[in-house]
Amino acid sequence: MRTIDPFDIHHHQLQRILLSAVLPRPIAFASTIDKAGNPNLSPFSCFNTFGVNPSTLIFSPSRSSRNNELKDTFLNLKEVPEVVLNLVTYSMIEQVNLTSTEFPHGVNEFYKAGFTPVPSEKVRPFRVKESPVQMECKIRDIIETSKHAGAANLVICEVLLIHVSEKVLDRNGDVDIRRLDAVGRMGGDFYVRASGKALFSLSRPSYKSAIGVDSLPENVQMSRFLTGNDLGRLGTLNQAPTTHEILKYIDSEEFRNLCIEHAGNKIEIVDAAHALAHTKIENGLVIQALSLLLAAEQLLDDAEN
Repeated sequence: MRTIDPFDIHHHQLQRILLSAVLPRPIAFASTIDKAGNPNLSPFSCFNTFGVNPSTLIFSPSRSSRNNELKDTFLNLKEVPEVVLNLVTYSMIEQVNLTSTEFPHGVNEFYKAGFTPVPSEKVRPFRVKESPVQMECKIRDIIETSKHAGAANLVICEVLLIHVSEKVLDRNGDVDIRRLDAVGRMGGDFYVRASGKALFSLSRPSYKSAIGVDSLPENVQMSRFLTGNDLGRLGTLNQAPTTHEILKYIDSEEFRNLCIEHAGNKIEIVDAAHALAHTKIENGLVIQALSLLLAAEQLLDDAEN
């Protein structure tokens, strides 16, 4: 591992490292307006949601790390403390990228990038028609972390109104992540498209208990067939199989066939059981996988005794 002291490198280099290590980052496609009524549209990848009571979104139109200049978005918010935060999808990412150009102050990025401005209902900045989720927000606070180049300007927003396209809602009225085709920011010139095989789901551990990786037998924890993800999935179970369930599994046809296939060689049986458990976990059969692993462990214990 290389150890880097952030105080020993130039802030521009530090920025490149951090933006390539903290990812993927959601993109705040921020629509603002100045006191003269000139709209501005710009993407910011230092963005996230931080609570719902009250609703709190924070994004940062940071100072330039090259010349310490302030973004038009930041200057607009000082004049008109309102913003529309629009979701970025794959179908609009090239246009969004175009709006990151440092156009002269007063240039309308809606027209430069070919987006359609839609009047908002509770704030003055326009919404982006092409975005499937548009959040009208008021600014509760702006925290300038310093006056130095590369410093963050934390814009703390409260959501006043949310507009969601019917096309991305499921039958329960919730946003269907699979229909969004959202885009996130990576390091350098890279982005990530959240769709297709890039999407996966995880079963959350029980709110009250989970057995944890530390409860697994040492042979299982150190298995050359099981990955860290496999162990994590096993550890999220809220209870392990009982002794009765393990003995029942030992008598199962699957386990008997495993023993027959390896001619009673206990080491080979255990290795095969671990390899099979990995496959079961990949297929979502986590409880079965743990039963198999514990059955193999019981076989080793019986051999030692």
